[in-house]
Amino acid sequence: MTSVMSEPRQETEAARQKAPRWWAAPPRPAWEEEPSKAGLAGKAIALAFACLAILFPLWIVVVTSLSSRKTIDEAGGLVMVPKGITFIAYEELLSGGQVTRAAIISILVTLVGTLFSMTVSVLCAYGLSRSESLGHRWILMTLLATMFFSAGLIPTYLLVQSLGLTDTYLALILPSAISVFNILVLRGFFMGISQELIDSARIDGAGDVRILWRIVMPLSRAVLAVITLFYAVGYWSAWFNASLYLNQQDMMPLQNVMIQLVQRQEAPVGLGQAIKTGQLSGLAIQMAVMVMALLPVAFLSPFVQKHFKKGMLTGAVKG
Repeated sequence: MTSVMSEPRQETEAARQKAPRWWAAPPRPAWEEEPSKAGLAGKAIALAFACLAILFPLWIVVVTSLSSRKTIDEAGGLVMVPKGITFIAYEELLSGGQVTRAAIISILVTLVGTLFSMTVSVLCAYGLSRSESLGHRWILMTLLATMFFSAGLIPTYLLVQSLGLTDTYLALILPSAISVFNILVLRGFFMGISQELIDSARIDGAGDVRILWRIVMPLSRAVLAVITLFYAVGYWSAWFNASLYLNQQDMMPLQNVMIQLVQRQEAPVGLGQAIKTGQLSGLAIQMAVMVMALLPVAFLSPFVQKHFKKGMLTGAVKG
C-alpha cells in the first residue's frame, strides 16, 4: 500500500523538477532548433546597443537638468558625468510660475480628455460589436471612411471657430477626442467575449448598460488599460491643437511651453531674470522641462506593459 501511494508522489516530485523555473526561458517546440552561442551573443550585443541608444540620451538630459550653471559651463553644454547634484532648476520651475500652471493644465486636460474619450469609445465599440444594434454596419462604414478621408486643417479650424471653442480648453479635447483605430480594437475584443455569457445575463434580466458594466468591461481590463494609455499619452504629448486654437499664453499646456523654451529660446515667465543674473542655466531649465514632460509616460508605461500583448493582439486577431 505504501509503495502504491509513493509512486504518485514520486511522479509529482519528478514533474516539479522538470517544470521550468520562473527565471528560465519557456520550453521550445519540437520543430524549433536550439539557438547557437553565437546567435545568443549577437542578440545580447544588439539588445545592449539598443538599450544604450535609448538610455544614454535620457541620462544626459536628467544629469544636465540636475547640474549647476558652473558644471554646465565647464562641460561646454550637455553634462554626461554629474558633478554635484542640485535641484534649483526644478525648484524654480515648480515655484508657481508659467511652467507650474502649464503642468496643471496638461494634467487636467489629460484626465478629463482621457475619461471622455474612453467613455465614448467604449460605448461606440460595444454598440458596433452587437450585430443586432440599429444601423451598426452603416456607422462602422462611416467610421472607417474617416480613417482614409478627412476634411483638412482649414475646414476643421473653421468648424472649431464657428462652435466658439477657440481660446477654450475644450479645443484641446474635442477635435481629437476619438480614435477610430482604438474603437476598432475595442470592438474586436468585445466581439471575442462569449455570446452565451451575454445571453445568460439577458435571461436574468440585465440590460445593455449592466451587461457592459458588469460583464464586458471586467473581462476587457487588458485592452481597456492599453487604450487608456494610448489616449492619455496622446493628450499629454499634444501641442498642435493648443498652438492652433489658443492665443492666450497663460492657457498653454506644458508641451507648448517646452517648445517655446527649446526651439524659440524663450524663458518662461518668472525665470528670465534668474537666467540673466546667472542663478540658473537656460540649458538646465530646458532639460528640466523635458524631464517633467517625460515623467508621467515613463511612470505609467511599466504598469501597462504587461497588458500590451493581450490587449492589442487579441483584439486585432479576433476583430
